[in-house]
Amino acid sequence: MGVLHLLTRRSGRLRASLATWIALLALLLAAPAVANCALPSTTDIVSIKGDSQQPALPEGSDVVVDGIVTGVFLGRDNLNGFYLQQFTDPGPAGVFVYMPRVTPSQAERIAPGQHLQLHAEAGRFHDRIQLQRVAQIETCANHQLPEPIEATWPLNEDQLHQLEDLLVVFPQPLTVTGNYELARYGTLKLAAERLFRPTNTAEKATEEGAILLLDDGSYRAFPSPIPYLDTNGSRRVGSTIEGLTGVIMQAFDAYRLQPTEEPRFEDTNPRPQPLTAPGDQLRVATFNVENYFTTLGERGAANSDELERQRAKLAAAVSGLQADILALVEVENDPGALADLIKQLSTRTGIRYQAVGGSANRGSDAIKVALIYRPDRVEALSDLYADSHPAHHRPPLAAFFRDMNGGPAFGVVTAHFKAKSGCPSHGDIDRGQGCWNERRVEQAEAMRDFLAQLADTAGHQRLLLTGDLNAYGAEDPIRTLVHAGMVDLLARDLPPEHRYSYVFRGESGYLDHALASPELAGSVTQTKTWRINADEPRFLGYDGPDTAHAYIQPDPFRSSDHDPVAVDLSWP
Repeated sequence: MGVLHLLTRRSGRLRASLATWIALLALLLAAPAVANCALPSTTDIVSIKGDSQQPALPEGSDVVVDGIVTGVFLGRDNLNGFYLQQFTDPGPAGVFVYMPRVTPSQAERIAPGQHLQLHAEAGRFHDRIQLQRVAQIETCANHQLPEPIEATWPLNEDQLHQLEDLLVVFPQPLTVTGNYELARYGTLKLAAERLFRPTNTAEKATEEGAILLLDDGSYRAFPSPIPYLDTNGSRRVGSTIEGLTGVIMQAFDAYRLQPTEEPRFEDTNPRPQPLTAPGDQLRVATFNVENYFTTLGERGAANSDELERQRAKLAAAVSGLQADILALVEVENDPGALADLIKQLSTRTGIRYQAVGGSANRGSDAIKVALIYRPDRVEALSDLYADSHPAHHRPPLAAFFRDMNGGPAFGVVTAHFKAKSGCPSHGDIDRGQGCWNERRVEQAEAMRDFLAQLADTAGHQRLLLTGDLNAYGAEDPIRTLVHAGMVDLLARDLPPEHRYSYVFRGESGYLDHALASPELAGSVTQTKTWRINADEPRFLGYDGPDTAHAYIQPDPFRSSDHDPVAVDLSWP
């Protein structure tokens, strides 16, 4: 059954030959389905659904049709029906049979491989043609389940349309590229490989990749138990499935596969271990803590239970990160919130952190950035500096430090640029780099000047800029900073496939950055992202739904929606 597998190689011959091969395949595999039924059927599935030669039957038309059951999803917790497939002169055809009221004796007959004849009506659901109002089911014969059609992902729209409601198999490994809706709808986004944002890196600039949804055979919201989890109660982006088998369908503006066999996952992207201690080196890290608020019911925790989960997860993450200087993003813009976070980290990890002092402007936004450090490892040489340029609604902050064991002074700057969300109706709209890109470019230009001022003040140019800049690596704001002389450390030190700290709509990329001045870049021995968050499903976060509470642990995984980025420094 390798016919479609061969055809789905992206060649110019595909469209011309697909229908011919499917028709030939049908003739080779099966005799007409009606041969095994006591009475002849009045129509076939192609006539019910219509094709380029004839329209679909009107809704409400009475039909007698037979075929082989390929996928069974009976019951309210499932799709409330099953799939029927037959071989016709044009080729294999399938249809969904909506049957919400099934007797026990009917349910016994509706089994994969069973040849049934139905007395039903043609109907529609969300513009999908289906059979409904089944009045009678007759058993024709016991047949073997048809061999699934082999397919190779990606498939184009025409190929997917021809495979709708048919049993297919993907022999190739498919990669989980998104898991955001796993707890909400029981779905995973699959692709031929992990998909990256096209503007993430110049080296890996690709078009948007095709995504197939792996569904759970149900229209339920917030399924319990959550499907497709591993032994850790997670399902990470980067996991793979080989031999995925099921029925292709289109629903809710997406093509999805309803599995007829349990998907076999390979844990090809296992959870990472804590970072190795920096030892004689110094580690500077940036960490977006995803709205750490002690004011409950605002942007962060909604209640004390969520806040406790958030504190436990952040402490586990900071303990494994082992940073000497920590640039924090998304802390509530209230002195009490930062003080509480530092206290919680010290109590829960045994590592004492201290905030850099000073009365620098923190801005009026609900969230702010912050710089904290370990006074047993690092000496703070200055109070905070703030960049009060009007382009910044969250002023970047900076301070100078020195290793307690010696070495030169250096500066750390942290920033949180304007987000891509909240698009305006005109003006700074999305032109391929998310909305507010012009604003972020203006912020990058202001940052360039701020870095120059800091260098003049300190009398040296050993500066590290780190934080959530809300721009991918090949976008204009980062280019602006690189053109100003800053070294993109993630681009320098990591291969393209490892440059990510965030996953959005099934595409990976790095919004969290570490850029060093040339004078400091030579002292950077290692740059890495600690992949504890972006690859993990959202429901494992501190504010996960009720159905996920049993899976949420006081560990670093999904302590935030961003991965921390760590930079190790060593002096001659």
